[in-house]
Amino acid sequence: MDHLGYRMKFGVLGPSTNTIVQPDFDDMRPVGVTNHYSRIEIPDMKVDDNDDFLRLVQAFSSNTMHAAEVLKSCEMQYLVMGMSAVTFWNGRKGAEEYLRGIRERAGVEVSCGSFALEAALHAYGVKRLAFLSPYFPVANAEVRRFFEDCGFTVVRDICLRRPSPVLIAHTTDQMCRAAIRELDGDDVDAIVQVGTNLSMVRLAAAAELYLDKPVIAINAATYWHALRQVGIPDKIQGLGRLLSHY
Repeated sequence: MDHLGYRMKFGVLGPSTNTIVQPDFDDMRPVGVTNHYSRIEIPDMKVDDNDDFLRLVQAFSSNTMHAAEVLKSCEMQYLVMGMSAVTFWNGRKGAEEYLRGIRERAGVEVSCGSFALEAALHAYGVKRLAFLSPYFPVANAEVRRFFEDCGFTVVRDICLRRPSPVLIAHTTDQMCRAAIRELDGDDVDAIVQVGTNLSMVRLAAAAELYLDKPVIAINAATYWHALRQVGIPDKIQGLGRLLSHY
């Protein structure tokens, strides 16, 4: 039995440009659970439009499988994906196929952002949502398609069009608050944030209090999903109702 990870050893995949998901996941880690990271090497390329974003997605696709296989040598017990865009691609059916490939390569079960958010929305019992992302329209269209394939109604969405992978992590609370205000309305049951390098776990938790509806940050949903899938019921306070109540 691992001396520190005596309850669970999580392998975690994150892009080499991502500086948010690792500290976020570590803040959610219960005693006896350890997180072990493998970086998906991608360039910190300039992203100005849909075509640039698609090139970035291709960089993910070519390096993710290798990063997953590297983690096998630490004898991880479960894999948590700290990257999200590609996990929404090609609708729910395409996302299932992608996840199956990761599972086969890693040799363990997997939690990823798309299916974790689906599970979180079902836990809250909501159907109509709005979402924000750091992406470009081509990626938001894929996120929308995934949610609609899952039976949810996407009322509206916002893409912040961040100019590079690293600069996603420079997105301010002010920018996210403005997006939340624009997305909210009586026609929306929940607000969802996607993009694991966008820091919104604590802001989402605060927004739930004043909006009186679910505001779900993808990093919180993904780690919550992983904990519950491996049978760890610990409730974590201060990072949103999903982790503290479900």
